[in-house]
This record gives sequence, C-alpha cells and structure tokens, in this order.
Amino acid sequence: MRGAEFERKVRKLARRKGLPCSFVPDQGIGSHGRLYLGAEFTALKDRKKEIGAGLLVKMCRDLKIDPREL
Repeated sequence: MRGAEFERKVRKLARRKGLPCSFVPDQGIGSHGRLYLGAEFTALKDRKKEIGAGLLVKMCRDLKIDPREL
C-alpha cells in the first residue's frame, strides 16, 4: 500500500466513525507529514512510496485503529 492510499483509507474510516481527519505536511521532515485521526496522529512518509507491513501496523497502532478496518 502506498502512503496516499493509506491516507485515503484512513479518511474513509474517519467519515464512517464521524472523526476529524487531516494531513499536515509542515509537521514533518522532508517528504514526511503528520496524519491526524481525531486526537491521535502518526507520521506519514512520502505518499508516493510503498509502506511496508511493519510500518503499516505501527501507523495503525499510533492511530489506535485495527489494520483490518482499512
């Protein structure tokens, strides 16, 4: 899964759960940014690159969501 696809799926999940979701590119170094889901956030690497399985699980843990919900 690429970063942009992860962001899209998190936004869709946020709509279903009624939570605010936003991406702030200024709060990261280089191509990284911060993805907020409600009060939780995670660092989102370059949205054009692939996200490995381990990183995907860590990002979902940061956002307190189950990866299977995506």
